[in-house]
Amino acid sequence: MNMDQLEAQAAPYLDRLRAHRRALHRMPEVGGQEHETQAYLLDALRALSPDDLRVFADTGVRAVFRGNGRGRVVAFRADIDALPVQEQTGCAYASKRAGFMHACGHDGHMANLLTFAHWLRDHREALVDDVVLLFQPAEETVGGAKRMIEEGALEDPHVDAIYGMHMMPDVPRGKIACCAGPIMAQTCEMDFIIHGQGAHGATPHLGRDAVTAMAHLLTLLQTTVARSVDPCKQALITIGKVRAGEQRNILADRAELQGIVRTFSNAVYEGLEARIRDDLRAVEAAFGVQTEFIKRVYYPCVENDEAEFARVRALLGDRFVPAQPRMTAEDFSYYQLSVPGVFVFCGCGDEAHCAPLHAPTFDFDEEALIHGLALFMGLVHTANA
Repeated sequence: MNMDQLEAQAAPYLDRLRAHRRALHRMPEVGGQEHETQAYLLDALRALSPDDLRVFADTGVRAVFRGNGRGRVVAFRADIDALPVQEQTGCAYASKRAGFMHACGHDGHMANLLTFAHWLRDHREALVDDVVLLFQPAEETVGGAKRMIEEGALEDPHVDAIYGMHMMPDVPRGKIACCAGPIMAQTCEMDFIIHGQGAHGATPHLGRDAVTAMAHLLTLLQTTVARSVDPCKQALITIGKVRAGEQRNILADRAELQGIVRTFSNAVYEGLEARIRDDLRAVEAAFGVQTEFIKRVYYPCVENDEAEFARVRALLGDRFVPAQPRMTAEDFSYYQLSVPGVFVFCGCGDEAHCAPLHAPTFDFDEEALIHGLALFMGLVHTANA
């Protein structure tokens, strides 16, 4: 079945897509606190009588619709958390919670997967594949995917392949962007803490200056990226926050740097981290300080499996546009470390909807979801396909 036929099948579900998306848009909740969202998902899924319905990672949900046992086990994932953003869309279905908003399209991802569940219920007798639907918390914060996997969300049944999508305003509505290999970056949020020894500024030889050590560490980190990573392989380190000292005439006994590292290769990151640890040891030796290296949040590279990408590419036809890898990150990558997977960008950009992700004015026309729904439908084998 081609995308024209699939979109024709998906079109009657538009009102359901719209209703789910707007209901969920009104109830934004940040990672780990998606309790009302979870209750909505559970109520909607129970009405569809999946073969298995369970809670994972406290606020996540998994539903399984079993086929005839002759196909694959395919999983589809939607993230469910929102952002601490004050909405400024002015739309009738705006957030009911001041200071919080679905500004990254997760309401659309959930609506797509819930409506896909309706389609699965309607085509249950024809299902060949087992289909696993994952509604995952905390993508924007600590990475709920890792916990979902650790609690067994990809087992019983064992998932053979997984797919995910993200609404994307810089991709035209009606198009879906994708590529084989890296499509989103690895990221690590990290802190560097330098412990020195305070002393009066007039007697610096009696102390260990954390500020001077910090300044040299900043230079070393940037040099490490520029001189230890193959220039054909992209990587960056950004230090966005520094803090040290209390008085102008006192050597700081503590300095702290907060930043991120991003690459398009998990192997490149591992090598870069090893060199960063060398930098810390060098600073300790040079300035007599002690250092700490704290990894706050780590997401691997989102890297699309070539065989599964080929399946998606063939299905999309003229809806496909090639994706350029982005330095933004996504914890969908954890699923891809466990099973082959593909992540796509579902275009939602048009003249009326061009605000970027995470902006307080971000919004989209729910008709854009039809294309994501049609893609998911096409990735499931049915007896009458």
